[in-house]
This record gives sequence, structure tokens and C-alpha cells, in this order.
Amino acid sequence: MSMKADLELSIRLRPKNARTCYVCGPDNARGLQVAFLADGAHGSRALYTARPEHEGWPGLLHGGVTFSLMDEALGWAVHFQGLYGVTARIDTRFRWPIPIGMRVVIKAWTIDQRRRIATARAEVRAEAEGQSLLAEADATIFWQESENQK
Repeated sequence: MSMKADLELSIRLRPKNARTCYVCGPDNARGLQVAFLADGAHGSRALYTARPEHEGWPGLLHGGVTFSLMDEALGWAVHFQGLYGVTARIDTRFRWPIPIGMRVVIKAWTIDQRRRIATARAEVRAEAEGQSLLAEADATIFWQESENQK
């Protein structure tokens, strides 16, 4: 098998049931264990409380964790539409640091779809009153053929 074929095989997505996924896997003791739910016809939603073991600078959630939460929400937004895709491009803006102990709402939704490409958006907001925008991302999703679609 060629290197390109090996790479294509390795990135082909299977149905979202990875129990050891770093962000959503319930069997990953070191992961975030965040459960995502459908949010409308094109989106996903989850809650997460910033934990000390996911700290970056003292007292603050690591930016990579914030990014991972948004990227995972994008994947679930696609999954809840019965599709499978990977993030091809993502532009992330961190608006405010997230203190350890803060409960946040993570949301993502697809905006437009053209052939095998979709544009999407993700946000992390404080759950508290006012729901301040803490981080946001605009993404391009590339549809993949799932094992079930063959």
C-alpha cells in the first residue's frame, strides 16, 4: 500500500464511539470526559468545569484544552447531522482566560456546506449570567466517508 493510501486509511473516520477520546471519551481517566448533545439541527453543545489537572498558567485553564473543546464540538456538530468530517482549518481567538473552577458552555454549529466542505463556528462562553464569550473559532470541515457509508 502506498504512503498516501496509508494516510487516507488512517484518517478515515468511523462512527463517533471512541470511548477513549481525550475530550469526550468516558473511559479516558486522564481526559476531559465531556458529553456532547445535539443543539438544534446543525449543532452541538456541552458543559465543562475547568479542572486543576487541565491548568496551564497557575489558576487558568490551558489554552490547548480550550481549543480541544471547540474542535471536539465541531466534530459532534457534524456527527449529529449523520456526517463524518475532520477539521481542515481552524482560526481560533482566545478572548479571556478561563479560571480553574469556571463552568463553561461549549457550542458549535455548521453554517454552510458546499460539496465536501463545510464552514462552521464554535464558541466557549461562561455559563454564568451574561454568558461572556471566552473563546471562538471559525473552521472549515472536510467531509470524510465513514466506514458505514461504504
